[in-house]
Amino acid sequence: MRYLTASDLAHAEPAPGFVRRLFLGMCALLLVSLAHAQAAQSEGAPKSTDAPEYAIGAGDVLRVSVFQNPDLTLETRVSENGSISYPLVGTVSVGGESLSAAEKKIAQRLKDGGFVVQPQVTIFVLQIHGNQVAVLGQVNKPGRYPLDTANSHLSDLLATAGGIASTGADVVIFTGVRGGKPVRREIDIASMFLSNERDNDIVMQAGDILYVHRAPVFYIYGEVQRPGVFRLERGVTVMQALATGGGLTAKGTQRGVRIQRRDPQGKVLAVEPLLDEQLRPDDVVYVKESIF
Repeated sequence: MRYLTASDLAHAEPAPGFVRRLFLGMCALLLVSLAHAQAAQSEGAPKSTDAPEYAIGAGDVLRVSVFQNPDLTLETRVSENGSISYPLVGTVSVGGESLSAAEKKIAQRLKDGGFVVQPQVTIFVLQIHGNQVAVLGQVNKPGRYPLDTANSHLSDLLATAGGIASTGADVVIFTGVRGGKPVRREIDIASMFLSNERDNDIVMQAGDILYVHRAPVFYIYGEVQRPGVFRLERGVTVMQALATGGGLTAKGTQRGVRIQRRDPQGKVLAVEPLLDEQLRPDDVVYVKESIF
């Protein structure tokens, strides 16, 4: 018995019709595979974003280098007026510029001066000092924090500051400048996430300030088990306030509940509330002793 060898297969002459059908079938499979691969690549490709680049700020420490020109490598701090002093070209204003714009500006200066024919300038930020946001008030770690990226949101800075403290309100006061005009907004953090109001998650810019005020409180005293000062949660009613105070004592009566409340002019009013009425900040709930 003789077995077929590779030489036999190479010189074999299969039927032309079979070869043609096999070739067309392989081409069709290849085209289908390419189509699927292109579709998967298109679906999985990351979408481009319009997030602005990082803007250089006063106090930032930069490393500037030019490809194949090690003598032009420089580490420098951006001055208060937003400029740096660079070899051969002198003072260059880079404050407020994106990294790519500053690179092009220095490269153009080097080229125009005839120092480097085709300069390839690279700028790397070593330390961020200029682009900072102040987070103040009732947060766990108040202070000034750098904008690590050009797309840092309000929620990012709150997280960096350790989040809102237990004594802080749910509303954050934002102040800054947009379009050359001062802006102030009060942003309800809970509603921003519960109601998906992500437009309120503002993109931060250098010089912005976030302030978290102390949470509103109410006072309760008189014939209750646990008189004192308590945080005023959202929508708390008189009945819930009584429960927060541990309920009435044996001498207390619901008919004896009164609220001392200040009107917009600062005058103290005595209110006889309904049990389902909502409390206001700084309300003083007093429970009288039953006369029976």
